[in-house]
Amino acid sequence: MDIPQLQQSAGTLCENLSRVIFGKEELIRKVVLSLLCGGHILLEDMPGTGKTTLAKALAKSIRCNFKRVQFTPDLLPSDLTGINFYNQKAGEFVFKEGSVFTNILLGDEINRATPRTQSSLLECMEERQVSVDGVTYPLPAPYLVIATQNPIEVQGTFPLPEAQLDRFFLKLKMGYPGAAFETDMLTGFVKVHPLETLEPVLDAETVLDMQKTVKEVAVSRSIAEYIVRLAEATRSHEKIKLGVSPRGSLALMRAAQAHAAMAGREFVLPDDVKEILPDVWGHRILCKGYNLGQTTDAPREMLQILLKQVDAPTEQASL
Repeated sequence: MDIPQLQQSAGTLCENLSRVIFGKEELIRKVVLSLLCGGHILLEDMPGTGKTTLAKALAKSIRCNFKRVQFTPDLLPSDLTGINFYNQKAGEFVFKEGSVFTNILLGDEINRATPRTQSSLLECMEERQVSVDGVTYPLPAPYLVIATQNPIEVQGTFPLPEAQLDRFFLKLKMGYPGAAFETDMLTGFVKVHPLETLEPVLDAETVLDMQKTVKEVAVSRSIAEYIVRLAEATRSHEKIKLGVSPRGSLALMRAAQAHAAMAGREFVLPDDVKEILPDVWGHRILCKGYNLGQTTDAPREMLQILLKQVDAPTEQASL
């Protein structure tokens, strides 16, 4: 697949999702961007803003399997990964797959599960595999985890640790739709839910081809150096307690590649880095005086300051 084909396919997917999620074109583009990078998404917003609907619409649009797990304190790691049980008829132990064996996994209110259960997702998200009793089972491809959490109800929750947050490619907020879009939503839902009539526009093989194409987008050394300078700025700033990890630098580069590809370009520009940086790094840094994962705009505001302080390469040097 070439870049123009990727741009057209990504646009078709975004348009299809817009039939269900009203007035969130920018959010939808970022979700598709994350899918093209094979990155997981942390959605944080109030209940009823369409987080579950978005995940279902994405899975249906790319003709992939979808599973939803409600994270609760009594949820066990084996509920996610699976267990070996003894089959009396066969006279042997048989592996029963858990909820993570799907293409699109929605983890609803992930911060309500215990740290033990949360950590069971680490191997799934990073390695795309599950290890049970010494045996490794690969997960389907493509594989995307969309986790949600409510920023208001924090009593009885277990905040995600840094190691878990760093596994999420993007952290996004749904937000409320504008009045006009909410009116369109109400009129569109009068007779039937648009999700019920949504048709697939891509398939799993096409998504995998698009993911390969993204990796072929050229990244000049000046762009790589720019990303590293930004990362070092987060690690040395006096108001930042925890800077961006090398995994975060790699994630930003990959996001910039996808951003360029969706714009129809075969190379990354500094603007690609600037545009997507807050969503890729906003949950990866810890500002002094705040707790990691705390609902605050301080990290994103700090990143905007760093973007102004760190010199970007010229467009000619980026080619």
